[in-house]
Amino acid sequence: MLVYQDVITGDELLSDSFSYKEIENGILWEVEGKWVVQGSVEVNIGANPSAEGGDEDEGVDDTAVKVVDIVDTFRLQEQPTFEKKAFITHIKRYIKALTPLVAEDRKDLFKKNVEGAVKFLLGKRADLQFFVGESMNEEGSLVFAYYKEGQTNPTFIYFADGLKEIKC
Repeated sequence: MLVYQDVITGDELLSDSFSYKEIENGILWEVEGKWVVQGSVEVNIGANPSAEGGDEDEGVDDTAVKVVDIVDTFRLQEQPTFEKKAFITHIKRYIKALTPLVAEDRKDLFKKNVEGAVKFLLGKRADLQFFVGESMNEEGSLVFAYYKEGQTNPTFIYFADGLKEIKC
């Protein structure tokens, strides 16, 4: 199994159990999340509990909740939305910190295409949810989530060069 950690904070942000698609010339990864039910789920097997002397409340579990698989699995922490100016400031600071950490064979590609990727994110800013890793370190990578038109599950966006692959 492969786990992808934030190159700055070391927080686990993704694994190979979630497939990704490269967008914006490979600068960003797009990953589909899913809403899942966490906790016990009542399963109706067709039995009649009242005829079998069962309690009416039997099998009811108030602990079941719906969560987004990626957020839950990697304990991502949602952040408040950014106003445009604050978003630009944060992204510039992040890109400045990330650039020296980009692999040598990707530096030219990164420098050439990162501006387009930032413009792509800026165009979606109003629709984005913002997450950070479990450590809640503001210096690390932001994980972005939004809902594509007509979709009920969120799509997550990562900076590809902000992740390092770790074999588990």
